[in-house]
Amino acid sequence: MIERALRGIAGFFVVLSVALGYWVHPGFFAFTAFVGVNLLQSAFTNWCPMMAFLRKCGLH
Repeated sequence: MIERALRGIAGFFVVLSVALGYWVHPGFFAFTAFVGVNLLQSAFTNWCPMMAFLRKCGLH
């Protein structure tokens, strides 16, 4: 369940930041890169800050 929530949140952030980068300001593409780098580091370290946050919110 928590993995599905994480993928949904990451996907939402990517789509939102790309849309904002296209229609509002190109600086929002930096947030897209941040999400991508975070996903990449979590693949190697098996730790993601959003997972810790979701667990604190009671999602397991």
